[in-house]
Amino acid sequence: MRQKVTLACVQCGSRNYTAAKQIRRLGERLMANKFCSTCNKHTIHRETK
Repeated sequence: MRQKVTLACVQCGSRNYTAAKQIRRLGERLMANKFCSTCNKHTIHRETK
């Protein structure tokens, strides 16, 4: 089963993306390199609570 999580930009903090991850891996924080429209460049996005 999967749970929806929100990804936020590390630099500006805007929440741009949603993702789904497995419930078994709740201890690990999801990180991805995505485009941030506020910063207007590719930045690291981290899972928020």
